[in-house]
Amino acid sequence: MRAVLMAGGSGTRLRPLTCDLPKPMVPVLNRPIAEHIINLLKRHQITEVIATLHYLPDVMRDYFQDGSDFGVQMTYAVEEDQPLGTAGCVKNIAELLDRTFLVISGDSITDFDLTAAIEFHKQKKSKATVVLTRVPNPIEFGVVITDESQRIRRFLEKPSSSEIFSDTVNTGTYILEPEVLEYLPENQESDFSKELFPLLLEKDEPMYGYIAQGYWCDVGHLDAYRESQYDALDRKVKLDYAYEERSSGIWIGQNTHIDPTANLEAPCLIGDNCRIGARVQISAGTVIGDNVTVGADANLKRPIVWNGALIGDEAHLRACVISRGTRVDRRAHVLEGAVVGSLSTVGEEALISSSVRVWPSKQIESGATLNINLIWGHTAQRNLFGQRGVTGLANIDITPEFAVKLGAAYGSTLKPGAQVTVSRDQRSISRMVTRSLIAGLMSVGINIQNLDATAIPMARTVISTMGVSGGIHVRVHPDRPDYILIEFIDPKGINISKALEKKIEGAYFKEDLRRVQIHEIGNVVYPTQMVSTYCTAFEKHLNVEAVHHSNSKVVIDYSYAVTGAVLPQMLAKFGCDAVVLNASLKPTAVSAVEKEALLMQLGHVVEALKANFGVQVSANGEQMTLVDEAGIPIRGEMLTALMVNMMLTAHPRGTVVVPVHVSSAVEQIARRHDAKIIRTKANPTALMEECRRTPNVVLGGSGETGFIFPQLHPGFDGMFCIAKLIEMLTIQERSLAAIRTELPRVYHKSYTVRCPWTVKGALMRHLVETHPAERLELTDGVKILDRHEDNWILILPDAGEPVVHLFANSNDRDWIDESLREYRHRVQEFVEQEQGVEPSVSSLEGLEAK
Repeated sequence: MRAVLMAGGSGTRLRPLTCDLPKPMVPVLNRPIAEHIINLLKRHQITEVIATLHYLPDVMRDYFQDGSDFGVQMTYAVEEDQPLGTAGCVKNIAELLDRTFLVISGDSITDFDLTAAIEFHKQKKSKATVVLTRVPNPIEFGVVITDESQRIRRFLEKPSSSEIFSDTVNTGTYILEPEVLEYLPENQESDFSKELFPLLLEKDEPMYGYIAQGYWCDVGHLDAYRESQYDALDRKVKLDYAYEERSSGIWIGQNTHIDPTANLEAPCLIGDNCRIGARVQISAGTVIGDNVTVGADANLKRPIVWNGALIGDEAHLRACVISRGTRVDRRAHVLEGAVVGSLSTVGEEALISSSVRVWPSKQIESGATLNINLIWGHTAQRNLFGQRGVTGLANIDITPEFAVKLGAAYGSTLKPGAQVTVSRDQRSISRMVTRSLIAGLMSVGINIQNLDATAIPMARTVISTMGVSGGIHVRVHPDRPDYILIEFIDPKGINISKALEKKIEGAYFKEDLRRVQIHEIGNVVYPTQMVSTYCTAFEKHLNVEAVHHSNSKVVIDYSYAVTGAVLPQMLAKFGCDAVVLNASLKPTAVSAVEKEALLMQLGHVVEALKANFGVQVSANGEQMTLVDEAGIPIRGEMLTALMVNMMLTAHPRGTVVVPVHVSSAVEQIARRHDAKIIRTKANPTALMEECRRTPNVVLGGSGETGFIFPQLHPGFDGMFCIAKLIEMLTIQERSLAAIRTELPRVYHKSYTVRCPWTVKGALMRHLVETHPAERLELTDGVKILDRHEDNWILILPDAGEPVVHLFANSNDRDWIDESLREYRHRVQEFVEQEQGVEPSVSSLEGLEAK
């Protein structure tokens, strides 16, 4: 007799185990399910097997080949174009089935007596015999009812709880006569239970159900997959073991070394070529694949560990599945029901919570706590907050589900009944995320002041007037149009402290979320007068008379953002002659390429209109790029120096706050005006905090981050900056081109070098230890000073990426080039040494070429 092994499914409910493996090739006791089925067929003298394949067909073909190594003759039928269903794939090979044949599913573990089933089929002269079994809960299976002679009278595919009429279910094993295939159409998807069997009933063909005794488990989901392993170890099912039983209930493969101090509890199974370290605890129910290493003091309680995995010292695994080639580092915990896909890495002391699924080739950072499935992206980080708020890929990392939980976590750190503002840019993705955050906040009893689509400078300004506990602003990331940035703001309008960020992270990762009763759920209101509140503050800190009589012509590009709905009103109120470009709202983010094209357009318009200057507003009102009267962009270090020069001309002996990495041009300008420069850490929150804390600050920020005018509000404000520029150019009676000629000539270059997270701390320590203390500044990163005060190099670790940035500053271009070359070499060499890689000439040459 021939058997058809149906092996076409992708095992969606077994993901992530079946992302790179067809379901029949998933191992049970270190052998594929399909191999256990072939062994069952052999025990019943069925040695001709035709496997129908669709999903990843080469995996099974490469493993079984012609079947001779397994004592059978294997042939394969591949559904090339589309799946044909359980019956359609058999119809596809009808010419190979010229006598009674058996169909068996490739995703179940069973020891049914197939010989008895075949004999029953022959005695009954059945055209189709369905092998049945009785189960306690038939809801997930096709229910079959038979009469007293076992003839099938009724089918019901996966009934609801109210439809159950029997506990006898279809096991996916059939004994069929070739002529029944004539009822099926050619090259068309069809199913045995849905199409063929109901048709045979209608035609009154003899069809019987054989109720089999023995074990059967449909390995259709992850819980069933684990249970089938435990049942096999407990000998509830008759399977062929791949290894010798060294003592009762303990199977161990060849060339496996187990430390004498390790403790093994029966039943358990350990494969070939394994290394089990000192004092390892292996509890009953544990299955360990081939070529697995388990470090000292690891504790394994019923995990299923696939081939090639590496389990670190003191790791804890609890009834989980660790897939092929996965690495679980020292002291990591993987809890019950969790699944880690193949070739992933779980970092030191990381925790994967119960029932969490990690797709293949993912990286869980050291110390991370993972409470949600990791499907997209590559890493799970130990922190929610980066350098500025919470960031991630839109609708991949930052999903509605994530935002609901984040909102609930933030709200749980506040008192019930507290008020929080929520605002956003006008992008569709930001609207979606904001609504989810609001739902999470309301669920923990927080009331919402919904500012809706609002420029972030306005949100920061009004927060301090509303008596709220804080605010959230959602926008497309200013530097990454595919990313979302969620910023949390304190009652004074500044980004929240690190301490509060840690509290929110604690509530999120520990799921320490408050739940309130129905009558305590938060409400949402929509405040009015927001624009007038901002305009009043705007006007208070501006020389309106100078702006009104400036006779300046300004071209403003709003880049299709929400600022275009606000700023034109205010500038018109102050009598400015402003030509507006791209002020309409666009629901999708503007890419970096589009932004550059708009900037070029802006330059042409400024030149054509003979305007005083142009400006492109970005980052939802926080940042800007200037264009001078000749249409030439002013940004970055040049913009920083220009703004510092203008503000200190207007406010001599003032104080300016800048990030640590800006050029020394600002100090040279400050010396001209008897002013003071304060450098802070290179993150927006540090700049805002310093501007609020220090008296007499007239300007903060940089061309990269945007500029802060602390008298107005503590955040960055590109909109106010435009009005302030008009004011200062009018009073100082100068043009941008003239101011540029006054700026000090300082050379400033940067370079980025890859550096793993685990090496960053050691690199900073190495740099500190290898330079004299009097030559170091450690505000942020390591700044190394030369004998000349304007000569320095800064090595600054990136807060969000595995890289370090090198900044070199000097009046001497040659000094910069030489210093950058030297420190690029030093950093690269140190990283290679820390990773155990011999530094090579070629690698250094490659670095130079970047």
